Amino acid sequence: MNMDIALSTTPARLSAQERGHSFPWVTLVSRTVLFAAFQAIIAAGFALSGREDAWSASAAWWPVTAVLTNLVSIARLWSQAACEGRSLRSLYQVDGRHVGRDVLALLGVLVVAAPMAQLPNIALATLLFGDPQRALEMFVLPLPTWAAVAALVLFPLTIPFSELPTYYADAMPRLEAWGLGRVQALVVAAFFHSAQHATLPLLFDARFLTWRLFMFLPFALTVGAAVRWRPRLLPWLMAVHGLLDVSAAWLVFAASR
Repeated sequence: MNMDIALSTTPARLSAQERGHSFPWVTLVSRTVLFAAFQAIIAAGFALSGREDAWSASAAWWPVTAVLTNLVSIARLWSQAACEGRSLRSLYQVDGRHVGRDVLALLGVLVVAAPMAQLPNIALATLLFGDPQRALEMFVLPLPTWAAVAALVLFPLTIPFSELPTYYADAMPRLEAWGLGRVQALVVAAFFHSAQHATLPLLFDARFLTWRLFMFLPFALTVGAAVRWRPRLLPWLMAVHGLLDVSAAWLVFAASR
């Protein structure tokens, strides 16, 4: 199935009954809830082992909770596609007929998206903490070497196939099918895309929660708008997303050495 068709006609294809079973709102909160749930499981393990700082200790394991959430998200996308008679592979496949134009479009999007991924992050951290390094120190914590190595490989490997497709290939078209306008659907999907980071990791610190909640919102809006404008860009943006997240995994690996 051509990905343009898969994305752009989803709202039109969904009948009233299918809309009732598409659960866009559950999809939107699924990753946020799963991040917190997997962290809670890890914290419970620490608590059972006798650690008094179980929840704080569990926060360092956010790369692991992210990988587990990514696997669940991929499984959910696959199940959803199978129920609707679609192939998940079509979602990830590059359209070979338009590679040249899509690469040029991608470069144009990245000119805007790259600053949106960094500048709001730093500016908000500076506003909330006075020094962005203080926010980073709460986020990047050491892990056992084996876990850090596993995260370095599995985190950037799994996130491209789960995060952007969840919000912009699955939830956003379904929001339109439920009656939201294009701009409304984009804003809602982008907000939840950004908000998921508030529980990765979940620390009960107002400044940290605010930072994680909004730090990626401009980037999410940019990426969502790009996918809505040209759905064929999704696989390319997925690949770029994976490469960008190598740096986050590397920070954890470096702190663990």
